[in-house]
Amino acid sequence: MTAPNAIPCILMRGGTSRGPYFNAAHLPADRDRMARVLAAAMGSASPLQVDGIGGAQPTTSKTAILSPSDHDWAKIDYLFGQVGIDDDSVDFSPSCGNILAGVGPAALEMGLVEPTGDKTAVRIRNVNTGGLIEAIVETPDGRVRYDGDARIDGVPGTAAPVILNFMNVTGSKTGALFPTGSPIDTINGVEVTCIDVAMPMVIARAADLGVTGTETREALDADRAFFDRIEAIRLEAGARMGLGDVTSSVVPKVAILAPPRSGGAVTARYFMPWQCHPTYATTGAICTGSCLLAPGTVADGIATLPDGVPARIAIEHPLGEIDVVFDYRVADGTFKMASAGLLRTARKLFEGLVYVPEPLAADLPST
Repeated sequence: MTAPNAIPCILMRGGTSRGPYFNAAHLPADRDRMARVLAAAMGSASPLQVDGIGGAQPTTSKTAILSPSDHDWAKIDYLFGQVGIDDDSVDFSPSCGNILAGVGPAALEMGLVEPTGDKTAVRIRNVNTGGLIEAIVETPDGRVRYDGDARIDGVPGTAAPVILNFMNVTGSKTGALFPTGSPIDTINGVEVTCIDVAMPMVIARAADLGVTGTETREALDADRAFFDRIEAIRLEAGARMGLGDVTSSVVPKVAILAPPRSGGAVTARYFMPWQCHPTYATTGAICTGSCLLAPGTVADGIATLPDGVPARIAIEHPLGEIDVVFDYRVADGTFKMASAGLLRTARKLFEGLVYVPEPLAADLPST
């Protein structure tokens, strides 16, 4: 008999992130109670997350909660939770495109979606933002395929591709491409672009912040004066974007831009927001690429853009690059995105039960 404090889950690598994927039926519906359970499962409020299955890094302290969707188009609802490490908070306000790469495979593994042939299109609604995404998962012989020849920077080896097509992601949290009403704002003497496509972001030129934008993740993380400066800008930007007091929220995220060095469109560093991302977030890449393509932003004069549409935008990051293909148009100086597509990979690491402290069993639905 399964213990009452045991929760079924699949531990999955999605893109360059990792975390447990849960069926919502096995978790409390109330967000506060759900947060307590997720934080306990991850071992949060401890810098090593030694009493849970978290990886003690922002990219490995993430969760996905899946359920059947009542949306007219989508079949799966995906709720993302960024779980605190040093505290037991869970932020449900952002999304994560890397964890999203595992949603299609996990939904198939859980039986929430049935395979439809050698490839299965899993239609997903992101509960956090309302965004709609189609994930194309390889399912030969009716099973999710994880082995393959696709490679993404930041992950060793190769795997089967997962194609993510993002739709309806402009104004994901704020309802507007430029939530402040302008493609450029000046905050604390620094020009920034406050933009919301798949993820609300504050984007600045690296040179305007006294860095090159080519620094390693470790060098930037060690520069606390730099983080103090961008955090002050982020807090003011959050207020101007209509997000309120974002002191305890990971939204908006921050990125800095510099000219490309290896044939891409731009060199960039992405912040989570209190650490530099080891690679680049998927939703962050969509938002950054939109900033490059939209006229009049801080990217003007920095980015090297391709001709024609669809446009492949390669963003150079600390461990390589991430590519996004944009279907868009610019009419009367206004950027309008139809869709953005990325290639990611995912891999199931284990499937089983995670045990939370017994007092939390009262929060769990009976299974």
